[in-house]
Amino acid sequence: MEIEIIAKEMIKPSSPTPNHLRNYKLCLLDQLIPAAYAPIVLFYPNQDAAATHLQVLERIALLKKSISEVLSRFYPLAGAIKDDVSVDCDDRGACFTTAKVKHALCEFLENPDLKAIASFLSCDESYVTNIQASLFECGGIAIGLCISHRILDGTALSTFLKAWSDIAAASSSEERPMKNINIYPDFSASSLFPSNDSRLKQASMAMWGCLFKKGQFVTKRFVFDRLAITALKEMATGGDGKCAATSVEAVSGFIWKHAMAASEESRFGTKKPSLLTHVVNLRKRASPNLSENSLGNLIWMASAKLHSLSDNDDHHRNLGLISCLVDRVRKSISKIDGDYVKKIQGDDGFITMHKYLKEIEELGSKDVDYYGFTSWRKLGFYEVDFGWGKPVWVSSIDSSGYFFMNLVILMDTRCGSGIEAWMTLDKQEMDALERNKEFRARCSVNPSPLSIGKDQHKN
Repeated sequence: MEIEIIAKEMIKPSSPTPNHLRNYKLCLLDQLIPAAYAPIVLFYPNQDAAATHLQVLERIALLKKSISEVLSRFYPLAGAIKDDVSVDCDDRGACFTTAKVKHALCEFLENPDLKAIASFLSCDESYVTNIQASLFECGGIAIGLCISHRILDGTALSTFLKAWSDIAAASSSEERPMKNINIYPDFSASSLFPSNDSRLKQASMAMWGCLFKKGQFVTKRFVFDRLAITALKEMATGGDGKCAATSVEAVSGFIWKHAMAASEESRFGTKKPSLLTHVVNLRKRASPNLSENSLGNLIWMASAKLHSLSDNDDHHRNLGLISCLVDRVRKSISKIDGDYVKKIQGDDGFITMHKYLKEIEELGSKDVDYYGFTSWRKLGFYEVDFGWGKPVWVSSIDSSGYFFMNLVILMDTRCGSGIEAWMTLDKQEMDALERNKEFRARCSVNPSPLSIGKDQHKN
């Protein structure tokens, strides 16, 4: 994929940040995030065949103008992180890169190269916000975002994109109703989860250090369509209809089962205990609910453990194993309720959070098979319309490398009823997983986003 950088510039907020807002405190949960960025790329086809090159360039100008306006609301995104505890909202701006792709968008989407997706992103850690707009020869546009994970989780990123896109669309059309034009972020996270004890950050670093491993890690994209997910939900009931598993729970349990089997196969049958964590959005689980527009990382991890695939043999027959694993995922997530959120808030939350982090660290140090899951489903990324239509594909990135951890990112398909699982595993385990006929029968490997069922409706 040949991409040429045309320009790189800083886009400042349209209005200066008031002095009393210059120091934005990161909440405690922000400081526990191990990743610098959580990149995402939105691919937009050129739906107007008559659009001239000049009109396409005007879309880029519109992106710049609207990002300037939205940054005045999301002012920490135009600042600089200092000492890992706060953001100096100095209005330095967002780094905006414009690039030219010497291919048509449909050519790339017919057989997407996951490694090439990094070319649509600019991730300079000197800046909190990096945005790259890549122009295809056909007039299509890829918008890649690398915004500091210390400030935004998936839900907050969605809030930002909704506000930005509606500001842009409002400038290009007076007829379209704008649902998100008045979105303003909620900045209360630091008061809900105050940062006043460095020991939690140290415990978090120790925990993640145990979960990251050396090896040859590779990323693959597996797509589960509506019919496959329906079948997995039925398997999750154990055949008795008692468990109403969600799509995410059913797919997570199925992947967990086969990832464990692949791990055992790669070790010639040697069994190990397994640990699964799932990122949980606290906004709707708090009582009362927290604002959906809350800025920050209002997330925590649920965890489920299994000694080995031979654990509880009487349940591990055909449908029983999937049902057992999904049940463990469900129960772990359900524990994070309103009472649990209260326990991890305020000064007293230190004890609960520190205990949890030390438990995960202890398990990780015992050479368990660890699988970290996070779901970006139903966050509305496919509804982000800057005025020239909705994205045809929203992608994560390839995380291949020699030092990482087993990671599964679950994302929506364009039709809304399927799930894309972006899985990063050790190469030997990934090879074993792809050889598994039962696993491969339920999903497809890196299909073209253009071929994913348009006739399937949201469930």
